[in-house]
Amino acid sequence: MSEPTAPAAPAAPAAPAAPKTDPAELKITGLTKSYGPDAPVLQGLDLTVPGGQLAAVLGPSGCGKTTLLRVVAGFLRPDTGTVTVGGRTLSGPGTHLPPERRRVGIVPQEGALFPHVSVARNVAFGLTGRDRAARRKRTEEMLELVGLAGYGARMPHELSGGQQQRVALARALAPEPAVVLLDEPFNALDSALRSGVRADVRAALRATGATAVLVTHDQQEALSTADLVAVVRDGTVAQCATPQDLYRRPADPWVARFVGDAVLLPGTAEGGSAVTALGRVPLAAGTAGRQEGTVLLRPEQILLADPSPADARGTVTEVCFYGHDAMVTVDVDGLDDPVGVRMAGHVTVRPGQRTGIRVTGEATLHAGR
Repeated sequence: MSEPTAPAAPAAPAAPAAPKTDPAELKITGLTKSYGPDAPVLQGLDLTVPGGQLAAVLGPSGCGKTTLLRVVAGFLRPDTGTVTVGGRTLSGPGTHLPPERRRVGIVPQEGALFPHVSVARNVAFGLTGRDRAARRKRTEEMLELVGLAGYGARMPHELSGGQQQRVALARALAPEPAVVLLDEPFNALDSALRSGVRADVRAALRATGATAVLVTHDQQEALSTADLVAVVRDGTVAQCATPQDLYRRPADPWVARFVGDAVLLPGTAEGGSAVTALGRVPLAAGTAGRQEGTVLLRPEQILLADPSPADARGTVTEVCFYGHDAMVTVDVDGLDDPVGVRMAGHVTVRPGQRTGIRVTGEATLHAGR
C-alpha cells in the first residue's frame, strides 16, 4: 500500500466521505458469567444501548465491567443470557459467534497498535476482502475522521499517546462495525490531553453512527462523554439513565455516592417537602405521603451566607481550593456528620468561621436511613 508523507501538524477532524452505516441496538439480557463456583462476576445483567448511542459502563473495580466487554466481543462465552446486535444473536442458548463474525470493533487500553507497521497499515488491518484501492481509500477516510490526515506513513512510536488512541479508534471503525467497545482507552493519557481526545473520539463515533460502549472507572468521563451511563454493582446494572437523570435522581444512596459527591441527610417527608437539619427542602415530584428516609442533595445545592433566623447554622472546618471551585466542609448544628459545600469563584470563608446554610433546588428522598 502506498502511504502519504506526514505533515508537521495534524489536520482538524472532518466528516468521513463514506456513507454512514445503519445504527444497531445492542441488547444484553440476563447475562451471567462465573470464573468458578465461588467466583460469580456477572449476575443477571441487563443492558440496552439504542442504535447510534454511546453508553458508559461505570462501576468499582471487580464489578464485572471488563468481563461484560469481553463477553460482547466474543472472547468469553457467557454461562447464561443473550447478546444481540440489531436483532442478530451473537451469544445465546446454542449460539456463540466467534469474534471475527460479530462486526464488533475494539479500542483497548493504550491503543495496542502493531509497532512494526505504519499507521496506515494499522488502520487497514481489518479491511479484508477489499482491493488495494478500496483499502487505501477507507484508510485515508478514517485518518481524516480522527484528525490525522496524512499521518499514514508514520510509525506508532512517532506519535503521541493521544494520537495513538486516535489511530486505534480509526482501526476499530475502518471495517464499519455495528458496535464499538472502548476499554478505558484514556487511562494512559495525562489530564491535559484526556478531554481533547475524548471529544475527538465522541465526534468520530457520532460521524459514523456506530453504537458504542465505553468502560471506565472515571465518573466525570462517563457523565461528560456518554448518552447513557450504566452503573454496575455486584455484576448487575444498579441504574442506567442519561447523565443528567443519573446525577439528579440516583436510584439509591450507594449510586448517589458513587456518581459524584453527595450530601445525605435524615429527613421526614410530608406535603412535597422534607424536614431536615438544613431546614425544609422541596422534594422532586413522585414523593407522596408522610415517610422517613434519606434526603439526597448535591454539594452545589448548598449555599453559605451570613446567618439569618430562618437559616440552619454551622461551623466551617475545612476549605479545599481546586482553582475552578472549592469544597468547604461544615459541621452543621444538630447533624452528626459534616456537610460538603461546593463553592465557585472567590472563597471568603475560613476554618472556624460560623455561617448560615441555605438549600437551593429540589432533593430526592430514599426510603430508610
